[in-house]
Amino acid sequence: METAYWITAGLLATFYAYGGAVKVVRSQEQLQPMMAWAGTDVPMPVVRVIGVVELLGALGLVLPPALDIAVGLAIAAAVGLAVLQVLAWRVHWRRGERRDSIMNVVLVVLAAVAAWLATAF
Repeated sequence: METAYWITAGLLATFYAYGGAVKVVRSQEQLQPMMAWAGTDVPMPVVRVIGVVELLGALGLVLPPALDIAVGLAIAAAVGLAVLQVLAWRVHWRRGERRDSIMNVVLVVLAAVAAWLATAF
């Protein structure tokens, strides 16, 4: 179970660390080609907050189990990332971005699996 958690959490943490860092660091013009919603449907300050939440979620998936301190935070991080993806799914669905919506569903499922696997700690 722990190996499955680390594989799932590692993939999610890598994805969210990259995505969060991009949202925090890049300008609206740099984000537009890959995230058309950034700055148009969602104001840039909110995009920055989403990036910080993703970075914190990535850390929450990895650090508590790795340090064996407050491992319940890993469950909270996974659930929080799942909720974030449900909200992201709504944005993409309204914009007619069906392909991105499918990615959100996959990320929700992976986050749910990570939350379940984190109970092994």
